[in-house]
Amino acid sequence: MGRLRPLYAEPRLLAVMLMGFASGLPLALTGATLSLWLAESKVSLASIGFFSLATLSYNLKFLWAPVLDRGRVPILTRLLGRRRSWALVIQAGLIVSILGLGSTDPARALVTTAAWAVAVAFWSATQDSVIDAYRVELLTESEQGAGAAATQLGYRLGMLASGAGAYLAANAWGWQGAYAVMAALMLIGVATILMTPEPEIIRAAATTRRGLADLMKPIGEFMARRDSLAILAFTALYSLGDATAAHLSTPFYVQLGFTKIELAEISKVFGVGATLVGISIGGIVVYRIGIMRALLVIGIAKMAANLTYLAQYQAGHSLPMLTMTVGVENLVMGMAGSAFIAYLSQLCNSAYTATQYALLSALATLARTTLSSWSGVFAQVFGWTPFFLLSVALALPGLALLLWLMRRPDDGAPEPAALAGQG
Repeated sequence: MGRLRPLYAEPRLLAVMLMGFASGLPLALTGATLSLWLAESKVSLASIGFFSLATLSYNLKFLWAPVLDRGRVPILTRLLGRRRSWALVIQAGLIVSILGLGSTDPARALVTTAAWAVAVAFWSATQDSVIDAYRVELLTESEQGAGAAATQLGYRLGMLASGAGAYLAANAWGWQGAYAVMAALMLIGVATILMTPEPEIIRAAATTRRGLADLMKPIGEFMARRDSLAILAFTALYSLGDATAAHLSTPFYVQLGFTKIELAEISKVFGVGATLVGISIGGIVVYRIGIMRALLVIGIAKMAANLTYLAQYQAGHSLPMLTMTVGVENLVMGMAGSAFIAYLSQLCNSAYTATQYALLSALATLARTTLSSWSGVFAQVFGWTPFFLLSVALALPGLALLLWLMRRPDDGAPEPAALAGQG
C-alpha cells in the first residue's frame, strides 16, 4: 500500500481521470439519455433504434486520427503543443454541439435533433482519440495500469453525470436545461487540458516534418502483423450481443413504466457503482489468468447477463428486479471494460498511438452502431423476448473468434511487428 499511495497521488493520474470524465460525459448524451428523451417524446421504437447511426463517428474516427498525430492548429499548437491545442479546439466544438442538441424538439423536428446528435458524436469521438493518445504518452510505462484504472473511473463518473445527473436536471429544468448543464460540465475537461503539460514524446516529435504518405503508416504497420484481420474482426464482434441489448435498454425500461427518478437512482447511480466494482474485479481477473482467458470468461458472463432482461420483462415494473438487472449488467460490463482496454492498449505501436487506438476502439463499436441500428425494428416487430434471445446469440461469433485466436502458442496475445523500428 505504501507504494500505491505515491503512485495514485501523482498529479498526472488525476489529470488522466479528469480527461476520462470529459470523454465519458458526451457518450450518454447521444445514447441512453437521448433515448429516454426520445421515448418521452413518443418517438417510435424503430426510429430510436436508427439513432445509433448518429454515433457513426465513433467507428470512423481512425480516418481523421492521423491529423491529430501529425497536424497542427494554427497559432495554438505553437503556444500549447499539438495534443493540448487539438483537445481545446475539439472541446469547444463539443460544448457548442451539446447546447445545439439540447435546444431541439424531437417531437417536432426529429431530423434537427439527429443532425445535432451527429455533431456531438463527431466531436466526442475525436476528443476520445486525442485524449487516449494524451494518456498513453503522458504516463510512464509503470503508470499505464494505474492510468487505465483512473481513465475508467473518470469515464464512468462522466457517464454518471450525463446519465443520472441529466435525468435529475431534466426533471427539474427540462431537457434543454439538462443539456446546458452538461455543456457547462465540459469545462472541467477544458481546465484539465490547460493545467496539464504537453507530453514529452510529442514535444520531441514536433520538430519532425512528415509527408502525407506517412498518414497511412499506422494502418499499414498494424495490417502487417500476424492474424491482423482476425484481431480486427474480434475487436468488432466481441461486444455485439451486449451492445445490442444495451442500446434499447432505456426504451425497454420506459415501456415497463419506470420513471426518470427511478432510472436515475437505480439504472445510473447504482449501475455506475456496480460498474466500478466490475472494473476492479476485471483487473484482478486479468492479472490472475491473463488477458485472453479473461476475455473468454467475461465474454461468457456477458452473454449470460443478457438473460436478466428476460427476467425483468416477466417481472414488469419491479424495482428489486430492476436493481438486479442493472447490477448484473453493469458489473459484467465493468469487468469487460478492464480486460478489453488492456487488450487494445497492448496492440498499439507508440509511434502511432492516436491512430491505432482510434482504429481499434472504433471497430469495438462498429457492431453497436451498424447492426444495432436495426434493433428497434426487430424489437418492434417481434417483441422483447425474441429480441433479448437474439442478443444472447449475437455474442457467439465474437467468442468463436476469441477461441480461434487463443489457439496460438503465445496464448493469442497480439504480436506487434517491429514496434521499436516503426515511425
